[in-house]
Amino acid sequence: MSSVIETPAFHYGAIKQRQQAVWASGDYATLGTTLQIVGETLAEAADVRAGEAVLDVAAGNGNATLAAARRNAAVTSTDYVQSLLDKGRARAEAEALPVQFQLADAEALPFGDACFDVVMSTFGVMFTPDHRSAAAEMLRVLRPGGRIAMANWTPGGFIGRVFKAIGARSSPPAGVQSPLLWGTEPHVVELLGAQAAKIRCERRSFNFRYRSAAHWLQVFRDWYGPMKQAFAALDAAGAASLEREITELLDELNVAGPDSLVVPAEYLEIVVTKS
Repeated sequence: MSSVIETPAFHYGAIKQRQQAVWASGDYATLGTTLQIVGETLAEAADVRAGEAVLDVAAGNGNATLAAARRNAAVTSTDYVQSLLDKGRARAEAEALPVQFQLADAEALPFGDACFDVVMSTFGVMFTPDHRSAAAEMLRVLRPGGRIAMANWTPGGFIGRVFKAIGARSSPPAGVQSPLLWGTEPHVVELLGAQAAKIRCERRSFNFRYRSAAHWLQVFRDWYGPMKQAFAALDAAGAASLEREITELLDELNVAGPDSLVVPAEYLEIVVTKS
């Protein structure tokens, strides 16, 4: 009898199907538009120029897409949730911005090698289950000398702490790395460094601005798929516990005083120049 113990292979396809359902269960566009300033800041950090071919990966409702298109780049916007692409298309059409939209998996991009000058992602690629495949695909479609620009929540920032609170009450699929690793410099270097001529990582902050902690929590429970599903999976006591922990976190980090809510959320801005 063989003593070898076989470990089942990861089924990333099934995991991605579940992720698609989670993101589609809410309406990320409702709160995603509040993050537009991150797309604008990232486009400036990447020095997006008129006429450049830009790919927005896991674009959501198109914050980086619109930022690049406003700078007269030739933009292709991709996501694996059609409803989010539709929201991005409506935004582009409202501004008469000529953007191409295409349903696509960040881990298997349907484009040729070295056909983009800039590849961007704001809080999107970080949620892919197979980090190495996503990184390899971004590098593959990027021409030599081109730039990868990303905005990723950090583990120690506000959103990172929210995800840790959620994760403490649910088990992620075995073998899947935390999306928050994308918010750490060593992980970025590990994934992208081998083909990088230059890597710049800078910690930035986005301010969530809401009427109160209760208002923030209600918006995210209603419209942010991962949080909506996290609460739905808990019993009444578990949901109350999670609500209490997030409310306490919001109150702790609120810099606006008792009459409003302004919570700074740290993210890592990454610009990688391909060798």
